Amino acid sequence: MPLASQDALAAGAGLDTETLAMMLETVRDFVRDALPDERLLQLDRDDECPVDMVRAMCGDQLGIQLLFIPEEYGGMGGGAIDVYRVCEQMAGLDVGIATSVLATFLGSDPIFVGATPEQKSQWLSEIAERGILYAYGATEPDAGSDLAALKTTATPVLAGGTVSGYRLNGRKQWISNGGIADKYTILASAPGGPSWFVLDRGTEGFTQNRPEDKHGIRLSNTAALFLDDAFVPVGNLVGGVEGQGLIQAQKVFGYTRLMVAAFGLGAGWSALDRAITYSTTRIQGGTPLSEKQGYTHKLIVPHAVRLEAARAFIEFVAARIDTGEGADGALNTEGAIAKYLATEAGNLAADAAIQAHGGYGYTREYLVEKIRRDVRITTIYEGTSEIMEMTIARDRWQQHLKTAGRYYLESAAGLRALDTRHPDVGAGTAAVACEALAGVLEACRAGRLTRNQHVLLRLGELIAAAEGAGCFAGRVAAALDGELPAKASHRFDGSALAAMSRVFARDAAQKVACDGLRWVTGAAGARAVGGGPLPGGRWLDAAFAVQEGLIGDMDRVADALYGRSDVKDLMK
Repeated sequence: MPLASQDALAAGAGLDTETLAMMLETVRDFVRDALPDERLLQLDRDDECPVDMVRAMCGDQLGIQLLFIPEEYGGMGGGAIDVYRVCEQMAGLDVGIATSVLATFLGSDPIFVGATPEQKSQWLSEIAERGILYAYGATEPDAGSDLAALKTTATPVLAGGTVSGYRLNGRKQWISNGGIADKYTILASAPGGPSWFVLDRGTEGFTQNRPEDKHGIRLSNTAALFLDDAFVPVGNLVGGVEGQGLIQAQKVFGYTRLMVAAFGLGAGWSALDRAITYSTTRIQGGTPLSEKQGYTHKLIVPHAVRLEAARAFIEFVAARIDTGEGADGALNTEGAIAKYLATEAGNLAADAAIQAHGGYGYTREYLVEKIRRDVRITTIYEGTSEIMEMTIARDRWQQHLKTAGRYYLESAAGLRALDTRHPDVGAGTAAVACEALAGVLEACRAGRLTRNQHVLLRLGELIAAAEGAGCFAGRVAAALDGELPAKASHRFDGSALAAMSRVFARDAAQKVACDGLRWVTGAAGARAVGGGPLPGGRWLDAAFAVQEGLIGDMDRVADALYGRSDVKDLMK
């Protein structure tokens, strides 16, 4: 597990700092002017997607589509860091609108990774110049996240002995932009294997169902697609070769999951910021809720900490993508960790924001209720949290086996070296989490405990916590050294981030040690395989020892969130 490196973030991929700042400001002002809170609530009640607004954002009025398109096709060539920052901004304004915009670029992803140069020139230039909206037609009613189980078929049509096109038959479900897109990328099973096809709206035999009546993101159009002998020309087979569909889908997961992670981050902070503001004006017992430790330390502080830990991992993955490291799906696991940490944190933060508002939060006139319903989707689309846990656990389990148990011990050694240089960033505590994780994994190996699927998924959760703690510590060290690049988020200074990192690392150490021992014991019994005692005693001792100072650090985080005093002075 490498520590967070700032080198790629500083490498200058994508937009320059000033252009990114201008785009963030422009997006914020455009959406707030067009969709004030009252309008958002009304559209949510009416279950209406503001199609004109989406087209304006992806057209001449805003031109947000240019961020995602390479310069050679008429775009701005934004990097992963740029995309994460803009996606966070959009989701902070409305997750449904953000989903509608993202859907076009999710839909065009098979083109990015698999199309021929001629196809890219045609289809990507259309997006840049005309604001064409796309939809990503992969999910099916009976397949869900299992793309290999697709039933949609692509039957070749012969003309003069050569293939002139394909007849598509099947159904797609839960398709974002399904009812409003101009073009669709459709995954179907051809004779040579799963393949992507670009299909135009209005094609005979291709119809869209009415919008789904959803729990949240009601400002986003979601509809089923029906394919009944719909003809697509052979030139619309992405890449011109059958059987590349699943490979192409896997190549973009690290990137697309990063965008959804940014949605969880943006929505979580939007809800939490509203709770912070509310607590400064709501008086209980003669003082504002913001001054009550029982309120802030349960409903505000832990969620701010989790969100910023998730941000650290998002920036870490985005920086690696911008250096080209994410090619061919190489960062699928890291993308899964980023999505898991950010979307789970976003959901918890939004839920706490309702509680923080009391009865008001439970009413639909307060936007936190809507945000809570909206952010819920982020743990489902682009792979559920359970798929993320499985992805994380399977990969890191293999790393544990390949290194004979050294993988997380080596990570711990790197964190202890960082702790020597920066004893204030929580790296030593993150090392405790990694050492406990190595022990948990080894106990699972000895007892063959990963045969229990639930144990494997719980390992995914523990791995995400430990790696998140290490990554957060690395980001904070860079911030304290003045090395956090300009395009990173600078909401909090290094001192405030250090307090947050220490809180998160303590939580990770406790979770890995206690929950890890719980699942080992639950699967193997009270004593380890072979009759020896479980090695959890030392994990627990170390995990509890590092909890010292926790409340003081939570006080520091609360003061930073409410701007009550200089956090640097509090740390002396």
